[in-house]
Amino acid sequence: MINVAQQWNRCLDVIKANLPAEQFDVWFAPIVAVDFDEESGRVTLKVPSWFFVEQIEGRYINILSAALKNVFGENVKLSYKYNVVGSDDSSAVEQTEDNSSVKFKQEQKIRKPRVANPFERNDTLEDIDPQLNPKYTFENYCSSMSNKLALSIGQAIADNPEVKTYNPLFVFGTTGVGKTHLLQAIGIRLKENNPRMRVLYVTARVFESQYTTASIQNKINDFINFYQSIDVLLLDDIQEFAGKMKTQNTFFHIFNHLHQHQRQLVMSSDCRPSDLDGMVPRLISRFKWGMTVELEKPDYELRRKFLAMRAAQDGLKINDEVLDFIASNVSDSVRELEGVMVALLAHATMLGQDITIELARSIIGNTVKVAEKQVTFESIAETVANYYNLPTDVLYGKSRKREISDARQLVMYLAKKEAQMSSTSIGAKLDRTHATVLHACIQIEQRMSIEKDFSREVQAITASLTQ
Repeated sequence: MINVAQQWNRCLDVIKANLPAEQFDVWFAPIVAVDFDEESGRVTLKVPSWFFVEQIEGRYINILSAALKNVFGENVKLSYKYNVVGSDDSSAVEQTEDNSSVKFKQEQKIRKPRVANPFERNDTLEDIDPQLNPKYTFENYCSSMSNKLALSIGQAIADNPEVKTYNPLFVFGTTGVGKTHLLQAIGIRLKENNPRMRVLYVTARVFESQYTTASIQNKINDFINFYQSIDVLLLDDIQEFAGKMKTQNTFFHIFNHLHQHQRQLVMSSDCRPSDLDGMVPRLISRFKWGMTVELEKPDYELRRKFLAMRAAQDGLKINDEVLDFIASNVSDSVRELEGVMVALLAHATMLGQDITIELARSIIGNTVKVAEKQVTFESIAETVANYYNLPTDVLYGKSRKREISDARQLVMYLAKKEAQMSSTSIGAKLDRTHATVLHACIQIEQRMSIEKDFSREVQAITASLTQ
């Protein structure tokens, strides 16, 4: 008769040898093998919760399957067993995986995770589906100086949820810099440490859609009650609330309730709170209560780390020269880097091509815009000053001479248009107000529409910025 505990320990030895210690300790050390049916070849593993099953199937099924086959044989089958209610063994349920697919199939009536449904009263506060993607973990989050602060704060929230120093946390940055990944990593770590915590990730667009449905069905109170029951709310792309006053007012009340009851809020946006247009002031003021942190565009260090990580995950052999070339020429976002890696994988596996700089250059040319010279506020100020034969430092001063004032307004306009800076950031550079910057941009646009010579000057300066 096979000793299932001893066999499982052999499996653990294999898994431990192929995983970082911290991942093994979190996901496999708590698992116990409780049964092995020699006739059917089925191993039953006792796991702490359904969330463990989801994480193992989503992240570690390959290594687990290999270990089981190595120890129990090629035809081994797998069952998971876990308790629905705390440690109450009478509530245990079982679900299986049949080797031909990583999808679950039912052997008996199985408790499934509850969908995040705001229209169902939840008086018993049963578990909900947190809407988290298992691949968005802290382990898969590449770090560098461009995101170090945001990452550190996110990890602090996830590891110490009882501390509310950063509540709310407001993360902002352009598309593709890792906002969604960071929010979901916080949620996953929280669920790892406390599977019963009511964590929910939701986009502002989904929130708005749910609110609209609740309004139509006259179930606003149910909608609010559901969201007020959340322990940690991860709300992505909050700029989507712009101009939707009823949704904003409803979220205002939800925000107040959660904050007053020491529930954590983490929000993301494509700009800082002060630059959000179409938002009610009282909501913007609450976004500033906690910590606001920027996720900057990925720097070279982060891009290089990400490429190396993806190459290892995809099993691609890419030499350092090619990785350096890609990291140097694809600089806008991690999403663009992902697109390049997908294309390289396709060429390497389906077409059998070697991954060379020539192949990388061809793919980059077809999928993304090759990085141009970076346009910064400082480079704009220097270019404008040189064009009009002015010392650069006078643009930062208080002089109101016509030629200096005009050049300063042009710097504001180009900083907003070419460097994609906010009015507040531009004003801070020149010690001017947000309103002054907006006025300058309007003045430049009006001059360009009626002064052909001035319009040509602006076009010449703009062209020289990237040369």
